[in-house]
Amino acid sequence: MKPRSLRRRLVLGITVVATAAVLAAEVIGFVVLRSWLMDGLDDQLTGFRTPVKAYADAVSGHGFPSRFTTPGSLPSDFRVSFYDSDGRLLSASLGDPQPSAPDLSSDADDLGLTAGRPTTVPATSGGGHWRVVLRNGPDGMKAVVALPMDTVDGATSKILLVDGVLLALTIACVVLLGRWVVRLGLLPLTRMEHTAADITDGNLDLRLHDTDERTETGRLGRVLNTMLERLQGALRERETSEARLRRFVADAGHELRTPLTTIQGFAELALRHEQQSAEGRREANRLIAQNAERMSLLVDDLQLLAQLDQEPSYRRDPVDLLSLAADAVSAAALGSGGRPIGLDPLRRGDELELVETVGDPHRLRQVVENLLSNARTHTPAGTPVHVRVGAVRAGPDTGGADRPGRVGASPPLPYGTAVGVMEIADEGPGLDPEDAQRVFERFYRVDRSRSRSHSQGGSGLGLAIAAAIAQGHGGRLELDTAPGKGCTFRLVLPRS
Repeated sequence: MKPRSLRRRLVLGITVVATAAVLAAEVIGFVVLRSWLMDGLDDQLTGFRTPVKAYADAVSGHGFPSRFTTPGSLPSDFRVSFYDSDGRLLSASLGDPQPSAPDLSSDADDLGLTAGRPTTVPATSGGGHWRVVLRNGPDGMKAVVALPMDTVDGATSKILLVDGVLLALTIACVVLLGRWVVRLGLLPLTRMEHTAADITDGNLDLRLHDTDERTETGRLGRVLNTMLERLQGALRERETSEARLRRFVADAGHELRTPLTTIQGFAELALRHEQQSAEGRREANRLIAQNAERMSLLVDDLQLLAQLDQEPSYRRDPVDLLSLAADAVSAAALGSGGRPIGLDPLRRGDELELVETVGDPHRLRQVVENLLSNARTHTPAGTPVHVRVGAVRAGPDTGGADRPGRVGASPPLPYGTAVGVMEIADEGPGLDPEDAQRVFERFYRVDRSRSRSHSQGGSGLGLAIAAAIAQGHGGRLELDTAPGKGCTFRLVLPRS
């Protein structure tokens, strides 16, 4: 059997419940009314007293006085039958003559009646019933007092007819009204169905409007809207990821093609010109080795990024950011060509202090070296570089949280988190907002170099690697910059 729709099941359930309630009320009313009528009839029977002289008249056979046998001689429709002392039914009876009479046995012993207890017996004709009660008379005689049940049967028949009509009307009204009420109640679900159909057709920006938390459909609507938001966000992330993957493959192919083409060209040149001078061959070999090294570094960076994306494993050792910064500044100062590189506290007026975190010293040193190399490479010669270290709480003014003009490579940290911060700031030309938004993307390089004298940039993977390492340590790499105001790269890590 096919399952019924929710609307039909609700209407059917309401109809069944309403029908059962009305039917139960009618049955109870019918039973109470019939019981009340029967009690009134029984009260009349038990309250009737047969005249003592009537027993003697019934035995003598001379008949009853006219005051007992004429119509209206007894109250209501009473009928009295007599039995003599031997238990035989006497022919004389008391009461108005009627077409039918109670069906009584000719022998008192076969009556099956208990004195004083009313009992129902059938009529001799017509299919009616009589209510009778047995009375003990003088000299061993007995009398059966009877009343017809036509009034009770007629009243109960009319009640049954009225109850049947009322039940039919109730069922019809409940079905019609129930369908309207259920349809009105399920209207939010119908709207949800239509909205879901439109979303299925491709309109993913639609949302459910019934979101009242006081109703079940409203709570369902809120849950579905949340689910739709997450699904749409997942689809956008998937599309973005696929676009980044395609761009990454294209950029990687482009970056590898250049050194491979150079190596291939000089190798073919060396093979075709065997009589080439020793100096020419040395130059060709130098260029082949240089491009091979460049390609090797690029492949190493790609492999490192793949490892960091998959399941990065970092050592969990105590790391002092101040010592890390001091070593990196010392190493960078040797190859800076006289460029000023200073180590300062994070907040002016404070003193340098130990800032401890937990992580991989080698990977964190790689982040600092990448940032210092980026500052030296993309700023004019002689531009000062400042390295600052300090311990603060995460916030818009200190680091680790978003604010206008700040670009982060990963989600912000909770406000108030105890963090260690290392800033690498330069006084170079800075970046415009469009370039700053994409500076942490893989293979992204600014169209024009930040330094006009700089003619060749890197592969565009250094900042992406640094950002991945920072995120893997539970921290964040962020950038504050503006055209003409230099760049401040900030490494934010949770304190141990």
